[in-house]
Amino acid sequence: MDAARNLPPDETAAQEPAARPSPVMEQYLEIKSANPGSLLFYRMGDFYELFFEDAEIASRALGIVLTKRGKHLGQDIPMCGVPVHRADEYLHRLIAQGHRVAVCEQLEDPAEAKKRGGKSIVRRNVIRLVTAGTLTEDTLLDARRNNYLLAVVRARVSSDAADARFALGWIDISTGEFRIAECDRVGLAAEIARLEPSEIIVSDALYSDAELAPYLRTLPAVTPLTRDVFDSATAERRLSDYFAVATTDAFGTLTRLELTAAAACVTYVERTQLGKRPPLSPPVREAQGATLSIDQATRANLELTRTLGGERRGSLLAAIDRTVTAAGSRLLAQRLAAPLTDPDEINRRLDSIAVFCADALARQETRQHLGAAPDLSRALSRLVVGRGGPRDLAAIRDGIEAAAYLAKRLEALAEKPDEIAQAMVSLRRPDPALAQELTKSLADELPLFKRDGGFVREGCLAALDEARALRDESRKVIAGLQARYADDSGVKSLKIKHNNVLGYFVDVTAQHGEKLMSAPLNATFIHRQTLAGQVRFTTTELGELEAKIANAADRALNLELEIFERLTAAVIAASEAIKAAADALSTLDVASSLAALSVERQYVRPDVDRSLDFIIEGGRHVVVEQSIETPFVANDCDLSPPGGGKSGRIWLMTGPNMAGKSTFLRQNALIVVLAQMGSFVPARHAKIGVVDRLFSRVGAADDLARGRSTFMVEMVETASILNQATPQSLVILDEIGRGTATFDGLSIAWAAIEHLHEQNRSRALFATHFHELTVLSTKLPRLHNATVRVKEWQGDVVFLHEVVPGAADRSYGIQVAKLAGLPASVIERAKVVLAMLEAEDRATPRGFEDLPLFAAQAKPVAPDPHQSALEALVGALQALNPDEMSPREALEALYALKQKSQTKA
Repeated sequence: MDAARNLPPDETAAQEPAARPSPVMEQYLEIKSANPGSLLFYRMGDFYELFFEDAEIASRALGIVLTKRGKHLGQDIPMCGVPVHRADEYLHRLIAQGHRVAVCEQLEDPAEAKKRGGKSIVRRNVIRLVTAGTLTEDTLLDARRNNYLLAVVRARVSSDAADARFALGWIDISTGEFRIAECDRVGLAAEIARLEPSEIIVSDALYSDAELAPYLRTLPAVTPLTRDVFDSATAERRLSDYFAVATTDAFGTLTRLELTAAAACVTYVERTQLGKRPPLSPPVREAQGATLSIDQATRANLELTRTLGGERRGSLLAAIDRTVTAAGSRLLAQRLAAPLTDPDEINRRLDSIAVFCADALARQETRQHLGAAPDLSRALSRLVVGRGGPRDLAAIRDGIEAAAYLAKRLEALAEKPDEIAQAMVSLRRPDPALAQELTKSLADELPLFKRDGGFVREGCLAALDEARALRDESRKVIAGLQARYADDSGVKSLKIKHNNVLGYFVDVTAQHGEKLMSAPLNATFIHRQTLAGQVRFTTTELGELEAKIANAADRALNLELEIFERLTAAVIAASEAIKAAADALSTLDVASSLAALSVERQYVRPDVDRSLDFIIEGGRHVVVEQSIETPFVANDCDLSPPGGGKSGRIWLMTGPNMAGKSTFLRQNALIVVLAQMGSFVPARHAKIGVVDRLFSRVGAADDLARGRSTFMVEMVETASILNQATPQSLVILDEIGRGTATFDGLSIAWAAIEHLHEQNRSRALFATHFHELTVLSTKLPRLHNATVRVKEWQGDVVFLHEVVPGAADRSYGIQVAKLAGLPASVIERAKVVLAMLEAEDRATPRGFEDLPLFAAQAKPVAPDPHQSALEALVGALQALNPDEMSPREALEALYALKQKSQTKA
């Protein structure tokens, strides 16, 4: 590998053992010491080299060969390297594993360094710090999701840790989005789960805090920073300087804590981008309560943006995403992660979907032309920070043209709701002249990198065309000059030749040499060399042409780069208008794609208001109905306050496993999320009073990293719900208390239902296998029993998936186990044990007499002892396996049964 490398002159210095570091090693160590905590990509020719511990880390992380180069302090220097042209691929892998990378480039041509002396080294310095939260390259990013950098700042309100307030500032430098918000300790985890940041920055003190450290250290890519980044005294000045404004008042009324979080974001961006300022939008403050609060456990349980296995496929987002642009997909994910609580704003979004649902032609044409629109925001960001290429300029051109076309097309809409009308205004903001200039300047086929050249259209600049002609057609140019000189001199055998000593020269035979050295031709032809039988000349024109040919490639590239910089400057000057158009394109993409989904899947517009109503008719599960071939069985759900009261209903769901209880619970929660994000929903009719907080505890898993068992996780999640739910909340609870002993679990579930009914007063769905809880409906007026219908057929159970009023009489667990494929002997033995347990339970009923609700129940009738003895005998017979018994064992078993029957009698 080393032999193929194109190395600068000073590379060999790293290979020479010496008592003191070589000049290259001195430079490397100096740059490395200025960038602690980062792997240093040190440019040497066509490779980025890593040395010492960095090399050992990178070789393990990337699976590349670790070698050595020279010595330092008497020890071999570990070294590995990656090719420059494949650097993005390796950067992606390192960042994904949680590493930070400092990219150190050569700041001059090695030839320039050589001019300063044979031992001079190439000037180098770090031009960028690459971290997970500051990526801009398409090759390093997921086009369909935001790449957030999140700053977390804390202020203590009192000595009680639970009273602490937190400010969050988050940005996506690839799109320019910038937002801030405040929350309490409970809301911190929920906000982080909502944003899914790629990198979180906190102060050293917060990272070491005894209360928060265990939580923070479970999160990926948390970067502790020095206190000056989070200095509240200088926060306002730093934020003002970044946006070049006199005061932050233009951003609205921000608290000191919010200013500190926002300033931390921009300070970190400036440091990682080494002074370059990505085109961030001014920070937008998110008001508390403006979005539906969904805690971390609920997001995971409902699989909103990814499944429990961490995949996008199978999630709610994947099921509803019909967007045709990357920016539209990101906006859809944002809306899904943060549904609204303002019915007016929700209905603004629904109005846009309704228009596209009603006008099929407008919907189809809008989606068709959006599909041709590139990712304007990310292209603009790369151009501003100096990492853009010719294709980014073309993306700006195509985006402006698509925006202008759509603005004109939407004029034909019969109805233009507010969201679409505002989008049309933004679509017209970019100057069409900019797109025309880009079209005139850019070639049809564009390279990825500007350094490759060839991206400027022929005819754009005469000097560039000339340089390219010299570069690409030098033979033709020389041949033309040779023909002209032959005609002018009358020497038909005149040739123009080239060698490495003289360069280009005119060559004639000796008999014609005297003619060229005589007047008037000697004014044009200048004698250079006489050989046996040949005379060589040059001309002023040939000398100039030779210089032009030698520099033609560099000149052509430099002219192209000048054009690139000019076009980039024009784009940056129009950045605000371009960003507005980009936002409008993504808004239209989301509206038209949700309309397409609604038409495709027969969704309806929900009626969303500020009441406590919750009426779903013919509701369906968004994800499940798309994954099955048979028709989905739709079900109704009514959790509205009975009689127009101020507290919603609680449905207590019973029924066997696999019957569809969990699906029913989840589908109603997902319908709320869809409705409040501003989407049509899978139902015949839906009326939803805005939900302020959504809680879902469905399924459980242990949390060994934090020392929590499965049951402990279940109880923590349940406690969070009972401590936070309000009458405006929707609570989904599945199988509370199943992780412990029967009576413990039953008592916990019992008390939880009573608390939900009397204290939280929330709309709720509560699924359980504790059939004893169904009697609570006689005491709690807002509790209603519901079950999932099943039928037994020839010993098997048939699931009908219909939710009906009433309570299940049994769980059908053994039938489900049979469907799962348990061995037949286990199924038969389970039936015997179940019969015995049920018989014992009838003989000695559970002691619920002392509980008020069970005291009213009739006492069970005592079982017939002869019947019990017969059941026990049958059970013992069924437990025998004659095929595996010897004759003697069979005889002994028979005597044992006879003795047992006599004893029972």
